[in-house]
Amino acid sequence: MSEPLSFELSSPGRKGYSLPASDVPAVVVEDVIPREYLRNAPPALPELSEPDVVRHFTHLSELNYSIDSGFYPLGSCTMKYNPKLCDDAAAMPGLTDVHPAAPVSHVQGWLELLVELEETLCALTGMHSATLQPPAGAAGELTGLLLMRAWHEGNGEGGRRRVIIPDSAHGTN
Repeated sequence: MSEPLSFELSSPGRKGYSLPASDVPAVVVEDVIPREYLRNAPPALPELSEPDVVRHFTHLSELNYSIDSGFYPLGSCTMKYNPKLCDDAAAMPGLTDVHPAAPVSHVQGWLELLVELEETLCALTGMHSATLQPPAGAAGELTGLLLMRAWHEGNGEGGRRRVIIPDSAHGTN
């Protein structure tokens, strides 16, 4: 299935929006932005009605495979089923609004959450320690292989260089 481009659906004069009259005083653009940075003509954008825009992007979203529309086959490591409850929890403002460069003193709650999660995973699996990164995919597979290699080297068996995997394993294996 293919979906035409929005430019192919375009028809002159259609608008996918309607704005109320502005109650803000007009500004002379050249007074704010230097002339050399302004366009000489408006950008060539598709002209679609609001229903056309909604239908177009809804149809595009339906082309994406999702857990809502079918089963993920074996080997789809980056497309695992995560309950929507987990997505909702991960999207909480206290989790998503933390800047990655925030000082340690500002992220104590985050650090406590990560430590408690690691401790819980270890208690459930009987392991001594756990890692929360990388989360999945080829990077997760590489991490697993590096851990296995380190374990074997720690036991004096560092010469091992082969891994047995099933034919159904993900291609990056």
